[in-house]
Amino acid sequence: MIDANWYALWVKSRYEFVTAGELQCKGIEHFLPFVTKVRQWNDRVKRINFPLFPGYLFVHVARRADAFLNVVKSRGAVALVALEPGYPTPVALQEVESLKLLMESGKPIEIYPTLQEGTSVRIRRGPLSGAVGVLATRADEYRFTVNINILGRSVGLKIFADDVERM
Repeated sequence: MIDANWYALWVKSRYEFVTAGELQCKGIEHFLPFVTKVRQWNDRVKRINFPLFPGYLFVHVARRADAFLNVVKSRGAVALVALEPGYPTPVALQEVESLKLLMESGKPIEIYPTLQEGTSVRIRRGPLSGAVGVLATRADEYRFTVNINILGRSVGLKIFADDVERM
């Protein structure tokens, strides 16, 4: 499509696949990256697709108001992501193409939040769930540190990036 860009589309919670189906019916090029995980219940085991970016998918449309409106009027769509209100912000073509290559590789994909050393974080899951500390790096590893300021000491442990969230 000439003069078209990729845009991030914000959708209702758990509507990613519904919205993707609606866009497919409308003939709008879209990309919904997902991972397949195995979930086990008492009576069965099932493989389930989960969006790589919950609440978002990508659409490839012309930078025109009618094209944007057609996308946003799709079932489950909330809004196109915009850094400046009213003007959807394009996603870099290189980022979308790289993401497509990762998805097509068939290799396991892990999701990492954008984290920088010194960021205040909270542990999301596991036995340390709820603990608050500071992110540090050491020898290409993320470390979760808790500072005891009055003593001038810190303690830390190795942590996986997807186990923490920014505060």
